[in-house]
Amino acid sequence: MRKIIGRAILVLGLLSSASKSSHARVLGLRVEVRETVLSGRPFGLAGPYEKLSGTVELALDPDQPANARIVDLALGQRDANGDVRFSADFYLLKPIDAARGNGVLFYEAGNRGRKRILTTFQKATPSDDPATEEELGDGTLMEQGFSLLWMGWQWDVPEGRMRMDMPIATSSGEPIQGLVRGNFILGVRSETAPLADRGHRAYGVVDPDDPEHRMTVKRHPFGPAEEIPRNRWRFVDSQTVALEEGFEPGLIYDVVYRTEDPRIVGTGLAGTRDLVSFIKYDRGESNPLPGIRYAIGWGVSQTGRFLRHFVYEGFNADEKGRMVFDGLIDQVGGAGRGSFNHRFGQASRDALQHFNILYPVDMFPFTDGPSIDPVTGQEEGLLEAAEKSRTVPKFFHILTSSEYFNRGGSLTHTDPDGTRDADIPSTSRIYFIASAPHIVGPFPPEPNPDVSFLGRAPMNPLRYDAVIRALFNALTRWVVEDVPPPPSAYPRFSDGTLAPPERAGWPNVPGFEIPKEPLTPHRLDFGPRWREGIVSFEPPHVLEPFAVRVPAVDDAGNDRAGIRLPEVAVPLATMTGWNYRHPKIGAPGRLSSEIGSYIALPRTRAEKLTSADSRPSLEELYPSRDDYLGKVTRAALELVEARYVLASDLPELVRGAAEHYDRATAPLR
Repeated sequence: MRKIIGRAILVLGLLSSASKSSHARVLGLRVEVRETVLSGRPFGLAGPYEKLSGTVELALDPDQPANARIVDLALGQRDANGDVRFSADFYLLKPIDAARGNGVLFYEAGNRGRKRILTTFQKATPSDDPATEEELGDGTLMEQGFSLLWMGWQWDVPEGRMRMDMPIATSSGEPIQGLVRGNFILGVRSETAPLADRGHRAYGVVDPDDPEHRMTVKRHPFGPAEEIPRNRWRFVDSQTVALEEGFEPGLIYDVVYRTEDPRIVGTGLAGTRDLVSFIKYDRGESNPLPGIRYAIGWGVSQTGRFLRHFVYEGFNADEKGRMVFDGLIDQVGGAGRGSFNHRFGQASRDALQHFNILYPVDMFPFTDGPSIDPVTGQEEGLLEAAEKSRTVPKFFHILTSSEYFNRGGSLTHTDPDGTRDADIPSTSRIYFIASAPHIVGPFPPEPNPDVSFLGRAPMNPLRYDAVIRALFNALTRWVVEDVPPPPSAYPRFSDGTLAPPERAGWPNVPGFEIPKEPLTPHRLDFGPRWREGIVSFEPPHVLEPFAVRVPAVDDAGNDRAGIRLPEVAVPLATMTGWNYRHPKIGAPGRLSSEIGSYIALPRTRAEKLTSADSRPSLEELYPSRDDYLGKVTRAALELVEARYVLASDLPELVRGAAEHYDRATAPLR
C-alpha cells in the first residue's frame, strides 16, 4: 500500500492571514508527499509507519517579547496581520496510528540540510529520502515508537538539501547594505575560489567593480595580512572570485565586500522552536502528532553549536513560556555557537585552527553554568536564559579528541583561563569519547585521496555510534522515566587527565608530535553595534586569547580519560582527533580540518627499538589473538555495565576489533 500525494497538496491547518494560532505560530503544513513506509510493514508494537514531507508555513510577531532577540525581525515585510511570514522544508516519519507511538518526538537539526538519524541510530545507508530497507536500517527507533522529524533551518545550503525560505530585512522597503567576508583556504592551486563555505550560497556582491572591496592573504590566522592590489583580482560572478596569479594552497585569503538583502537568519532558531512546540502542545486536527508529550533534539557538529545557541538565546521557551525540548544532545559541537542570529550571518561557518578563520563562533560564555570572563568581567552561562524561564533541558554535550584540538572543547568544562574545572549543572552531562575523531575515517585506514581530508597520517577509523546510541537511550530514560543517566566522563584538572599540550604525556612517536598550538579562541571585537547583531569590523579586531587544554594520554598515545572504546583501551594503534595537513595541500605544520590520525603501534620489540618508538609493541602487549579478543571483550562488557554502550552493540564492537587485529598483524606486503 503506497499512497502519494503529489500535485494535489494536502494542507493541514493552514490559517488565513487574518487569524492567529493559539499556539506557536505554525500556520500549517503543506504535505506534498504522504506515503506508507515499506508497503505497510509493521515496526513492532508501533505498527506501520508513514512518511510526510512538504513545507511548514510559519509566522512571527515582531512585537511579541519572545521574539525580541531575533535580529532584524522588525525589518521584515509584514502581512495584514502584522506578522513576518516564512516557510521551510519538513520531513516526518511517524506511526500511521499516532496513538501507537511512544509519545516522544526525536528532532534532528540537520547538519547543512542533511539527515543522519537513521544512519546513526538504525545503522542505515545514508539517504536524503529513505525508502528502502537499507535506507531505513534496522528499525530500532521505529520499533520503540519514536516519531522522527527534520526541518530546514538555513537559506543557503547547497541545492537538493532541506532549506528554509527566510525573510529579508529592508529599511522602509529599501535594500539594506553591509559588509560580508568570504574566507577560504584551498588545498590545490586554482585561479578561482568560492566566496561561500563548502558549496553553500554566498551573499552577492553589490557593484563588483567598486574599489571598496578588499582581498588580503596571510599565512597564520593571527599573523599580518597582506593587501592584494585591486587590479590583480576580480569577481567572476556572485559566488566566485579570481586571482591573476592563482590562489596558493594553504594560504588564508579574505575577501571583504559590500552586499545587500540580509536574510533574517534568527528565524532558523525561532522556526525550530515553533514547529517543535506546535507538535508538542497543539491538540487540534492540524497536528499530525497529537500524542507527543516529550521532545528530544539532536545536533551534530554545526547543529550541536546551533542547539547550544538555541538554548543560550532563550528559544527553549516558546511564545507562551513553555518548555520546547525536554532533552538535547550537542554532539561534537565543541565550545562554540555560531552565525545563527546576526545580520549577514553565514550559518555554515565554523572555526578551526586552519579553516574558517575569525568568525563569531567561539564566543563567551562556553559553560552551561555561570562563569566569569576575567578580561571583560562578564558573568554568564549558556543556560542563563533557560533558567530564568524555567525551561532548562536535560543537556548532553558529547566531545571527541578533535574538539580539544580544533574546537576549543576544554572551555566547555573549565574556566576561561584554563586553570580549574568548572561546576557542571545537575541537568547537564559531558561525555568525552577518548581518542575519537570528529570525522570518522574509512577502515582499513589508508591514506585518503580526497584533498579536503588529506592529512599526513591515515584518518582515524574509530567508530563511536554505539556510544551515541547508548547515550540517547540514557537521555530518553532520564526525560521520560526520570532515571539518572551515567555520570559525566571527561578529562579534568582534578585527576590529572587535562593538561597543556606540552604536559599531556605524549610518547615518542617517530614523525609525530602532539600539536603545541591547538585552536585557541580569542575574544573578537566585531564593532560597536555587535550587541544589536550588526557587524562593523570585518574582519574583527583580535583581542586576548582564552586558554585551551587537551586530554592527557597513556603510553600508547591514546586518551586516558572519558569513554574508552575497546580499540582504545586495548590498543593496536595510537588514534588521535588531530592530523597535520599533508604537504601536498600546503601549510603542513597546521591541522587538517577535523580529521584524526591513525598511527599503528610497532609490531615487534625489535621494530620498536630500531625506530626509537617509546610505545609498546603488539608483541609485548598480546601473546595471541585470543588474548587480545579476551581483553577486548572485557573492556566492552565494562562499557555495557557502565551504560556507555548497549548490550545489543557488544557483538559488533568485538567483531570490529577482531577485524582490526587481523589487519594489524597480517604479513606486510
